Amino acid sequence: MFCGDPMIHLDNYAISLDRRESNSDADFVSHSHSDHTSAAKSSKNVIASKETAELIKAVNGFQINACSAKIEGMKLLDSGHMLGSKQIRIVNSDSETITYTGDFMLQRSRACNPIEILETDTLIMDSTYCTPEISFDKREEVESAIEKWVPEKQERGIVLFGVSASGKAQEIVKILNGIGITPIVTKKISAVNKVYTANGVKLDYVSAYDNPGDYEHELGDNFVGVVDSHKLDDLAVMFSRSTGKRVYRAVATGWATLFRFNTDVQFPLSDHADFAQSMDYIEAANPKKVLTYGSNSEIFARNLAKEGYNAEPFRNEVGMQYRMLQGSTSLQ
Repeated sequence: MFCGDPMIHLDNYAISLDRRESNSDADFVSHSHSDHTSAAKSSKNVIASKETAELIKAVNGFQINACSAKIEGMKLLDSGHMLGSKQIRIVNSDSETITYTGDFMLQRSRACNPIEILETDTLIMDSTYCTPEISFDKREEVESAIEKWVPEKQERGIVLFGVSASGKAQEIVKILNGIGITPIVTKKISAVNKVYTANGVKLDYVSAYDNPGDYEHELGDNFVGVVDSHKLDDLAVMFSRSTGKRVYRAVATGWATLFRFNTDVQFPLSDHADFAQSMDYIEAANPKKVLTYGSNSEIFARNLAKEGYNAEPFRNEVGMQYRMLQGSTSLQ
């Protein structure tokens, strides 16, 4: 059965998945990263977690109409990607299930809830890391490497991590806190940290924006900073010139597995699942069909098919038609 756009359809009720569709009735926003929130500002009906709404407001400065859909059989599951990140799972009147993962991770993050995997008939799956050649190290090993490298370099100078301000920055702060380091963070990262802290994730940090006196004191020493990735180079130059000290630059991203960054070190710390972890998820969820979703969906589907899975891209030509259960479809 066909549907015009890649959405979950419940009779005549359509839910978009991490993007705005002109004919959607509600828009699911799995988490607060900017590449998944295009529907957040303009949508009248957003399905998202409370934490995602709070993070969008902290980073983007606007309040979304985040709500819960009164659709019987719909459930949001933790995805393990970052604070508030969710999967959406719907059970129809024939007890058939469909699950959309959004970005997800099977390895355990220090800064968010672990993933929850339930069996499903149809799985719509994120396709970020779509080939078997991409394989991440165990997070414990990467975290241990960070814990060893930072104190060594801090003895010699200043250490700056350039990371995503939302999600990855909080993981790095958590790792640094574990070895007794309280990092200096930028204004944007501080705003995100406050949301994490308000939701039970304890983070120790100093912000130039919140506590300028503490910040100036920290600058007298060989400090560790966690900064927005696009500011890393400029801040490294500024601190080098103002203090006369060596500044060591680091990044922490899954893309470090594939690309070389112009930094002193790069740590392959990903908040996504690699290909092998995706297959682990599929084995646990035991779906009859896997629909791959995202820019790498064609490649991901082909590679999953080679592994024996019933997989194809989720696109305009492929749709899932699910009947809505009896009851209200209003959103609040």
